[in-house]
Amino acid sequence: MAEQSGTERLIHIEFDESTGTHPSPDVEQERRIAIYDLVENNAFAPSQGAGRGPYSLSLKVADNRLILVLTTAAGAAVQEISLSMSPFRKLMKDYATVCESYFEAIKSAPRTRIEAIDMGRRGLHDEGSKLLIERLAGEAEIDFDTARRLFTLIYVLHMRG
Repeated sequence: MAEQSGTERLIHIEFDESTGTHPSPDVEQERRIAIYDLVENNAFAPSQGAGRGPYSLSLKVADNRLILVLTTAAGAAVQEISLSMSPFRKLMKDYATVCESYFEAIKSAPRTRIEAIDMGRRGLHDEGSKLLIERLAGEAEIDFDTARRLFTLIYVLHMRG
């Protein structure tokens, strides 16, 4: 990703709250951390932004589509990106299974087992991040760290619905 001017970034993230909270406190904690980390450090350059940032991002899932609504800090519409969730479906299912195993393992499993599960979890997370970068091509340019944090948020949002 090209060096950004400091305005090509997200400063606020919100979810469609109609889906409620995730039943797992561990997953909700991951969501809070991802939002905090994302707002603190990200690079997000929407194709229709043209230097109008920084941006606010609203995320929701509707009709098997991920909807990303971007506005300026002042609330002016910038761009709405709609991505099919179908390419993410199997990955989300696998990631959910591994996360469940991880959160269960950290309670009592030996450190080597936790590390092995965490490696698998990170591998799936990286795969999801790369897929997100590919799916956003032509709509927005993001770096890998931003994609990782956004993938976490998409996972939580997907699991809520």
